[in-house]
Amino acid sequence: MAESSWPDDSAPEISIIVPARNEEVSLGDCLQSLTAQRDLAFEIIVVDDGSTDRTREIAESFAGVRVISAPALCQHWTGKNNALVAGSKAARAQWLLFTDADTVHLPGSLARALNEARARGEAREAAIDLLSYSPQQVVLTFAERAVMPVVFAELAAQYPPHKVRQQNSNITAANGQYILVRRAAYDAVGGHAAVATEILEDVALARLFRESGKEVYFRYGGDVVRTRMYRNWAQLEEGWTKNLALLFPQAIRLAWQSLLFWCLAWSSLAIALSGVVAHQLFRMAFVFFGALVYRRIRVAHFSMINNLIAMACGLPMFAYLLLRSKRAHGEGQVSWKGRAYEVSSRRESASVAKESKIGEIKNQELRAEN
Repeated sequence: MAESSWPDDSAPEISIIVPARNEEVSLGDCLQSLTAQRDLAFEIIVVDDGSTDRTREIAESFAGVRVISAPALCQHWTGKNNALVAGSKAARAQWLLFTDADTVHLPGSLARALNEARARGEAREAAIDLLSYSPQQVVLTFAERAVMPVVFAELAAQYPPHKVRQQNSNITAANGQYILVRRAAYDAVGGHAAVATEILEDVALARLFRESGKEVYFRYGGDVVRTRMYRNWAQLEEGWTKNLALLFPQAIRLAWQSLLFWCLAWSSLAIALSGVVAHQLFRMAFVFFGALVYRRIRVAHFSMINNLIAMACGLPMFAYLLLRSKRAHGEGQVSWKGRAYEVSSRRESASVAKESKIGEIKNQELRAEN
């Protein structure tokens, strides 16, 4: 058993639950960083969600890591929610950490996160029930470097962390890559089973906590955890197609806005450069408009070079993904990791059709009786 995991004769302080479906590329680094945590007792539960690669073999190679299999999917449940429910049922601690298989946890971060949850609870004179970090995003390929800064800049604008932290705010958010919850509060609201049909289970869970009067705390957590969400364009396209229309209700308007910002950035640069050549200060001043676009992107905690790449190329790519996501949700189906999910519009249409059919049958029965 790993040195850092809990002894057989004592309960852990935290149960770490890692859902994993075909994560052989990233799971090893994740578990290496988790098993190396110190200063508190914890258990690690990896939920194998029907993997067809070496995911299970990698998980079982780590001493002290418990590997369980996700049960068969219930109707309309997402695979991740199904796995998280299974993991929570197997967990033994009073605190649960739900974290993704593509995360890497900094040394000592587990103890610091628990201390932060407890300390902020003491400061508020009310326990923090849900603590969530937005990880530092690792980007390597051109597509990642162009798109990810734009996405996270717009997320920061749509869900400002300081507003999310206000308990009377109607803006609620969490990042499913790192959610630490008190077990008692989690069970009281129904846990992931209560949001099992939601594609954005993290935001839905945070909203459920907030609506139930539970304390939610959310911040950027680059000092705690980092992740590389997507490793190529195909993964990035599928993942954001699944999520963007849900994250941004005004997706079409935001797509046009992004294209406008892109045109503004390039045109202002061109005018400014022409001013440099012609020695005209008025034209050179147009660089200010490009700086405004850069300023909007830079809040997402990426490097300067990545912000510049995003400003130059990422805005139209983001607009494309927004429109693609809007279309997919309009058609009622999205896909992820080999599974197709019916989204709410299609399920609602099916429900309305079913209710309408039942109504027709009842009317026919009433007519027959008369």
